[in-house]
Amino acid sequence: MKNAKYKTGITIAELLIALAISAMLLVAVAVAFNASAINYRENEDIFRTINNTRQALSRITSQLRTAKGVDSTAPNNECSFITAADEDITYQFRIADNKLYLITNSDAQEYVLCDNVTAMTFTKTVVVEEAVIKVKSVLISMTVISGNVQKKISAAATIRRNLN
Repeated sequence: MKNAKYKTGITIAELLIALAISAMLLVAVAVAFNASAINYRENEDIFRTINNTRQALSRITSQLRTAKGVDSTAPNNECSFITAADEDITYQFRIADNKLYLITNSDAQEYVLCDNVTAMTFTKTVVVEEAVIKVKSVLISMTVISGNVQKKISAAATIRRNLN
């Protein structure tokens, strides 16, 4: 029998190199997966914040459209009015805690309507008819923040009872 010059098989050096390459690939995949999971959470938080803001604006504008009367003297950070169901309510932005509140004036109950609000204004357009000041429309502008993303969302409502 002849001795074989070359033996077949994997040497320890080849095995270590293959192990090192596999480890680097697994680390790269783990880092990419972690970044993807963090990005997903941030996007979900942004979506939740903007969705809550849109729902709040939708609620406010739909109540304003059918309102019986809007207080024209309320400051720019709040909007007080009588709803079609005869509820005396106020939407108020408080910069101290960055929240939008719904206040029922009849029993002074406060409800947080939206978090993460950094700025909000209610711009009222008024008309004078027969010596009576009426609010014709309200432009609502909100700036919300989620993480390091800031978004400005606006909506407007025309009070239908004052369209004449």
